[in-house]
Amino acid sequence: MFIAIAGNIGAGKSSLTLLLHEKFGWEPYYESVDDNPYIADFYADMKRWSFHLQVYFLSQRFQIHRNISNGKRAVVQDRSIYEDAEIFARNLYDMGKMDARDYANYRALYSAMTSYLRTPDLLIYLRADVTTLLQQITLRGRDFEQNIEPTYLEKLNVLYEDWIQRYRGRLLEVNTDEMDFVHSPQKREEILHKINVAIRKQR
Repeated sequence: MFIAIAGNIGAGKSSLTLLLHEKFGWEPYYESVDDNPYIADFYADMKRWSFHLQVYFLSQRFQIHRNISNGKRAVVQDRSIYEDAEIFARNLYDMGKMDARDYANYRALYSAMTSYLRTPDLLIYLRADVTTLLQQITLRGRDFEQNIEPTYLEKLNVLYEDWIQRYRGRLLEVNTDEMDFVHSPQKREEILHKINVAIRKQR
């Protein structure tokens, strides 16, 4: 079983990954953030570091996705490789923070890499509005995230909705504005039930 969790910055992906690991014993794969050599520079100067950051994320997630595909254990992954290209690199290009030459190079690399990968058995998309995202970002207190503009998160949300409409794999959508599974035991049980039902349908 290969479960991937998708969603905007602050949507609750890492928290849900941990919850599923603790509840079902699935091996967790977390997004590389704290040891990322580019991310602080990126938030300070997006245009200068956008291509470097996206290639780093793409490389890291390709290796993780390949390891998952080759492994025999049930796995839950915090953010999928598809979001790197469909959401973040696309947004940087749309904002003029990545030039056309770098973006074309990046997309070609992404297409080549993903042609070797199988899709997750289930993609869980955590949907949240900008107010919820900003609250969660503030609560977790990562210094480099504290100056993220609401308009940036809103643009990411628009791209997420576009991508989810085009996604062709098995999908479970969860509105985290109404599903605070981090702080509410009742909501925690609700989201676990939803995931159990989705997995049984997949099988």
